Amino acid sequence: MNLETKINNLMKNLIILCAIAALLINACKTDNIRSFIPGTYINNAGSEFSIANDTLVIEPSENSSFYIHRKTGFNLVTDGKIGKREHETENWNAVYDESSRKLTEIKKGKLITFYPDSAKIKVGNRTYQKIN
Repeated sequence: MNLETKINNLMKNLIILCAIAALLINACKTDNIRSFIPGTYINNAGSEFSIANDTLVIEPSENSSFYIHRKTGFNLVTDGKIGKREHETENWNAVYDESSRKLTEIKKGKLITFYPDSAKIKVGNRTYQKIN
């Protein structure tokens, strides 16, 4: 076997190893996101019109599906005065997309993006902090 053939074989093996490494890295990232998803997330927001606290509890379902329970407590503000505390609850179903690494809420199409490094998620423009 001459030197050129050895170099070609070495390059082919190197390309195959790089492709396998890239697939493994991608698989680990997906698992990292997917394992991060279940938990409880909170968001606090306020304006001159209201003060609100949201809690999202995300639970795995079957396959790539998740249940999301949203509880919101809010006070309307009228003429600078804070009104009585009100509460709302919603239950969402969402599907995890392996390629985008996002959840899509089925009914309204809300996209949920995950940031495991900072323990945060985004639902549209709202940022939630993971607390457990």
